[in-house]
Amino acid sequence: MLVATSCGGISTTPAPPQPSSDTGGLSSRASVPFRTPSTYSMASLQGSNPLFQGSFLEADLGYSTPSPRIGFVRLFTSRSDAGCVSMGLSVGNGERSSSLAAIHAVNETRTAYINGKADGVHGENLDQISTVGNSTNIKWHQCSVGKLERQELLQQKGCVIWITGLSGSGKSTVACALSRALHARGKLTYVLDGDNVRHGLNSDLSFKAKDRAENIRRIGEVGKLFSDAGVICIASLISPYRKDRAACRALFPEGDFIEIFMDVPLQICEGRDPKGLYKLARSGKIKGFTGVDDPYEPPLNCEIVLKQTEDDCTTPCNMAEQVVSYLEEKGYLHA
Repeated sequence: MLVATSCGGISTTPAPPQPSSDTGGLSSRASVPFRTPSTYSMASLQGSNPLFQGSFLEADLGYSTPSPRIGFVRLFTSRSDAGCVSMGLSVGNGERSSSLAAIHAVNETRTAYINGKADGVHGENLDQISTVGNSTNIKWHQCSVGKLERQELLQQKGCVIWITGLSGSGKSTVACALSRALHARGKLTYVLDGDNVRHGLNSDLSFKAKDRAENIRRIGEVGKLFSDAGVICIASLISPYRKDRAACRALFPEGDFIEIFMDVPLQICEGRDPKGLYKLARSGKIKGFTGVDDPYEPPLNCEIVLKQTEDDCTTPCNMAEQVVSYLEEKGYLHA
């Protein structure tokens, strides 16, 4: 990978390079062939004769195999009073960038987060074969396009908004209202609804405690991918146990897991009973139903509480606007 810093831009021209018209002898123009890239790494610009020839410097990238030529990248060099040579890239219309440091290859270091913990010092372990859980002989392959670039493209910051609460508390309704409100502001979202995910990815899981934990873990991992993609992911599912929600939070950098508690009394949720599940649970036809014969553990330190009572029934749209205000305040609606 060829890396140049402090570069204002480059210009490419299909025609062969022309010598500089400078006559003072203090500056020269170098043209470097720009070809279809193959995998290579450069420590510096090299050529058969890296000295000045006439009024321009000839430089060759030294590819191991011939590649089609698609144009030229123009580099400007100037000689200072001390005899040193500095370089700049053309940005078109005769303009050029400020002087560049020596062009060299960079072996970048990155850090991966596995279960919320950094894997290796400065990401060094990413170049090694490793074992994660039951997966052996695996290696992390890092793409040159990272989360920051994706966020810049989308003009937003990726995160997971985790909406938890009893069945019938309005989680899915608020999730969709929030998605609509953010869409109207030009923001990209995706809703991971608990029931929807069980139609496919998690269709092999039951509602027993062990499977519920696995259901939440998988959705947390999917949400982590959406967040890394720069998407605002909205997960809406009962997720009754604190330890499972805490495990999902641990997957994310601080601040990127936003927990929302739908604080709605059981009697209101049961009165709504949109799927008729409370009635089935009360009659004994469903076992282990949250709020009836299985506990729900409300969050202790969540980011947002959306409260409804019999006397104060805030609309889903108003609740969504509360969340939008939080995202705006925390900077998630800007890159």
